[in-house]
Amino acid sequence: MIFDKFSLKGQVGIVTGGGQGLGKVFCQAYAEVGADIIVAEANPETGEATAAELRAGGRRAIAVTTDVRDPASVEAMVSRAMAEFGQIDFLMNNAGITKWADAQSVSLDDWRNVIDVNLNGLFYCCQAVGKHMIARRSGRIINIASMSGFIVNRPQPQASYNTSKAAVIHLTKSLATEWAPYNIRVNAICPGYMGTAMAKPFFDDPAYGGEWIGMIPLKRPGEPEELAPLAVYLASEASSYMTGSAIVIDGGYTAW
Repeated sequence: MIFDKFSLKGQVGIVTGGGQGLGKVFCQAYAEVGADIIVAEANPETGEATAAELRAGGRRAIAVTTDVRDPASVEAMVSRAMAEFGQIDFLMNNAGITKWADAQSVSLDDWRNVIDVNLNGLFYCCQAVGKHMIARRSGRIINIASMSGFIVNRPQPQASYNTSKAAVIHLTKSLATEWAPYNIRVNAICPGYMGTAMAKPFFDDPAYGGEWIGMIPLKRPGEPEELAPLAVYLASEASSYMTGSAIVIDGGYTAW
């Protein structure tokens, strides 16, 4: 049956930033199709709350406090995952931040922090998990990039974010080609504006939300749950011939 290809029963996955926002939605979606989950989250309270919710639904799940900017923290998270589950079948690199600042005045600390979380941290996770996947000759990695990796958003200045997400897209392609001989598939999801709790105040502000909506052909932000089916597709055997792709889900924003 075609639906069987979307099943993740018996599979184990890591979701970074899994305690809240898009990450929590991904955790819930993966659990719904049968996966056991490692919730890698900087905030121990939200991480454990998400893991507890997944366990209450019948899945195995643990929360591991993880700072993706720190390679040692990432290695410790992967070691814990292997000790608890013995395997890692897929990795969802969701952790990310943004900082609005004019390029001429952005502080070096703010610039580095965005790059460290969105790009370097994502690579540290790919590298640490990739070693296990290479040894098993199997795995799937899904990176959360952004439509901002293809275009420059307006009116907010966010050069650090745009740069980091463009780099994630190219890293995705680089890893996909390098690790294809090991049967490891690497793809990226590139969301547009999503109606998360964090974004809601900006959508309510005409200076931002009004212009954003005006640029979206569907005239609304996306719902986090609208990314979940693609996240499941890319983690499952349904996407067995897809690698090196960066898939945009933006309500048509980048079509204009």
